[in-house]
Amino acid sequence: MHPLERLINLVALLLDARRALTFEDIRKVMPAYQQSDIGSAKRMFERDKDILREVGIPIELAPTDVWEVEQGYRIPKDQYYLPEVTFTPEEVWALFVAAHAPGEDREAEQAFRKLSTGTDANVLAAMAERTAAPGADLSGPHLGSIADALARRRGLRFKYRPAQGKSGQRDVDPYALVFRSGNWYLVGLDRSRRDIRSFRLSRLLSRVKEIGPATQPPEGFQATRFLEAGPWGLGRPAARARVSFSSKVAWWAVPSVPGAKVLRVRRDGWVDVEVPASQTDSFVSWVLSFGPDARVASPISIRDQVVATLEGLVGE
Repeated sequence: MHPLERLINLVALLLDARRALTFEDIRKVMPAYQQSDIGSAKRMFERDKDILREVGIPIELAPTDVWEVEQGYRIPKDQYYLPEVTFTPEEVWALFVAAHAPGEDREAEQAFRKLSTGTDANVLAAMAERTAAPGADLSGPHLGSIADALARRRGLRFKYRPAQGKSGQRDVDPYALVFRSGNWYLVGLDRSRRDIRSFRLSRLLSRVKEIGPATQPPEGFQATRFLEAGPWGLGRPAARARVSFSSKVAWWAVPSVPGAKVLRVRRDGWVDVEVPASQTDSFVSWVLSFGPDARVASPISIRDQVVATLEGLVGE
């Protein structure tokens, strides 16, 4: 038996015991201490007990019966298990700011969500009461009102300026707020498009207005999936493009793109690939970074933009 397994078994035994257990009681239950040489078994037990105490597990001596004639070992549950964690609204906000300070990573965000789950203070409500936070772009006055509507499951209407295309009105059922790369994003159901989209709060052009009850997120919903990052930038890709790569770059270029799909490998070694794309500078720059080893076939709008950008570079 591995020493770690033996230690875990000992902890489980002492936690579940209704009374303090002597070494003989423990030896009868745990085969690891059932050697023929009782002295060796006792020394192994003493070493295990010392190791557990060193890592902070409270093994203590206690009477085995009401007469207190014999002493045994036990682990008090109230000392072993952590107490229930509760936070005031001020403490929730302090944790939130620390998790989203510059330089923090996704693990800090995940830790904040775990700590704040089940607390009496509603995290979103605490956010809604604040108008600014050190190190975090709260995107003007929108975060508080959106967080409040999200907590109460209310639909929202606002004017929005996308990264490409025309500005327009959006009716959205809010599902989640996500902080990514220094910006806040609302993820929710775009009612007119009947699809889940992400909206960068700094691109809102009007105040948000509530428009009645909102739908619940679908089963298995994960907000971060709608803030994917790739050559098209941050967020859900707007389209899919057909790009051909030479054999010199295809072997590493294709696996680097989330959602890329190989369509065929030509006789000359070129590989036709379908990749998530958008008509943005970031995607065009990505294609041009491969030089003559990448060619965009479709859609025409993206291909034309790649050509126009390339002609502009040549002209300069």
